[in-house]
Amino acid sequence: MNAVHQFIPGILSLTNLRNDGAAWSILQGKTTFFYLITVVALSVLIYFLYQTRGHWLYQVSLSFMIAGAFGNFVDRIRLKYVVDMFQIDFINFPIFNVADFSLTIGVILLFVAIIKEDKLEG
Repeated sequence: MNAVHQFIPGILSLTNLRNDGAAWSILQGKTTFFYLITVVALSVLIYFLYQTRGHWLYQVSLSFMIAGAFGNFVDRIRLKYVVDMFQIDFINFPIFNVADFSLTIGVILLFVAIIKEDKLEG
């Protein structure tokens, strides 16, 4: 059983969950699949990082995504699972970790960069 400690009552709890799947523990136990997907994703992200030199917002967003993917990858290689610890209490949302947060920030920044670029071109 996982110990849950309220950090901000009703909003955020800290827990310790071993997750060998993805969000909501889907594809549990598919470690080899996650290795393969992560290597492909990191390769593509690093390629785009190289291609976007001089575009700081794209570079920052891709760097956050690379950091998040790499962080989860290290856990999967070292432990065979990722350690999730942040639980949002007021909605049904997957328990997540710092790497997941980094990935999310990176995706949000990528959307901002794309929207910003579209406005400049339009």
